[in-house]
Amino acid sequence: MSLSTAFTIANSAFIANAAQSAVVSQNIANANTPGYSKETANVGTNAYGGVEVDTTTRDANAALQMQVGVSTSESARTQTISTALGQLARTVSDSSSSTSATGATQNGGSPSAMIGNLQSALQTLATDPSNVSAEQAVVTAASQAAGALNAGGAATQGVRETADAGMASSVATINALLGQYSKADAAVVNGIQSGANVSQAQDTRDSILTQLSQQLGVTSAPGSNGSLSIYTDSGVTLFEGGQPRSLTFAATPAFTSGSSGNPVLVEGVPITGPTSPMAIQSGALAGDAAVRDTIAPQYQAQLDQIAGGLISAFSESDQSATPTQPRLPGLFTFPGATGVPSPNQATGLAASIQVNANVDPSQGGNLSLLQNGGISQPGNPAYDYNPTGAAGFTGRIQQLVGNLSAPQAFSAAAGLGASASLTTYASSSVGWVQGQNQQAATQASYQGALLTQATSALSNATGVNMDTELTTMLTLENSYSSTAKLLTTVQAMFTALLNAA
Repeated sequence: MSLSTAFTIANSAFIANAAQSAVVSQNIANANTPGYSKETANVGTNAYGGVEVDTTTRDANAALQMQVGVSTSESARTQTISTALGQLARTVSDSSSSTSATGATQNGGSPSAMIGNLQSALQTLATDPSNVSAEQAVVTAASQAAGALNAGGAATQGVRETADAGMASSVATINALLGQYSKADAAVVNGIQSGANVSQAQDTRDSILTQLSQQLGVTSAPGSNGSLSIYTDSGVTLFEGGQPRSLTFAATPAFTSGSSGNPVLVEGVPITGPTSPMAIQSGALAGDAAVRDTIAPQYQAQLDQIAGGLISAFSESDQSATPTQPRLPGLFTFPGATGVPSPNQATGLAASIQVNANVDPSQGGNLSLLQNGGISQPGNPAYDYNPTGAAGFTGRIQQLVGNLSAPQAFSAAAGLGASASLTTYASSSVGWVQGQNQQAATQASYQGALLTQATSALSNATGVNMDTELTTMLTLENSYSSTAKLLTTVQAMFTALLNAA
């Protein structure tokens, strides 16, 4: 080996050492940067027998990256549903006796509890049917039961409106992220073509994919030129051929019982809603769609059925020997009522049920109608349950008490069966909400734990380990010292050679 060759080898070692040190320094500087993947300088020999950094590679693990995306989407979906159910569960809570901040085990302020109070007030009135205070207690309990249903219906529609707004926010976020992804993907493709280091662009692209996973479930597929196409977890294209697809959504400002919201479209293809042929399965968008279109409407249907059951239980019928008059709402009614609605006609009743003004003194009504009947049409003898005017008449009051515990028909579409007593049905509704809430909270906690584990596994596989990087830096320092000694020796030999001449 000539002295000039030795000098060239030493010089190449210095250059390679500097390049390696730069990569290690970059790793250390980004140790706490979310989404950063460790880079490694790959060293090889050159034509002169020296060393050089051939390439810089990025540590990546496609399987773990995919698992993080899946876990992110599932965690976002379950957390969104859990939050909404926590709000619904508070409609069956009493703030003075709450036992859970999430509403999972709260009770006391539900329509079921208010119906129980009404039944108790009626039983008290039955022992003294002419007691004005007892009569007023019944009307007060009835007002509270109607109020609980009104509040429950309003809260349920509020949850649907919040979910709809969440869907609008998700769509805006997804469109913005797809625009950012398009730029990052182009940077990767162009960098590969030019031979540039594309690690940073790949980090950016992966980070955007994770953010997209928060909003909706996605899968990806690599192309031959380094581009990465994106699809929803149901197979709808979001990004392909360097072009992002546009999502559209028309928000609904207000909901009523029975109303439905609009679907999210990807270039005309619905990806949410009961009629979607390719509905997404995960992400915050899927969670909000489930709340708006399935969970909250089912609870609303139960509240409407309870309201319809109350109207039916307290309705009045023709007491004539030969009945000819229709059955009419009694203690409970609703605006525009002309009859007693069937279970299939209960839509919207929770929001509109009210105590009949004819029996409410605060609205000019007569409390004695509770004992005698005729609330529906005061003065009409057909609806008078006490035609003799007996002062101690309890027949009608006992009948009302019995009606609350008697089986009646309900719509099976609400998910609580087609027949039950009103008290049992209302109690089952409370149990349904609390059970759904507890289940959602458990699932959200479980999915959150899975996300933490997946994120940790990815970080361990592709993230920066400070101990490893510092050890590598120490090795490079020792290598630098060795190369410096080699250079000093070569320089001394050059000097000796020159002095000899």
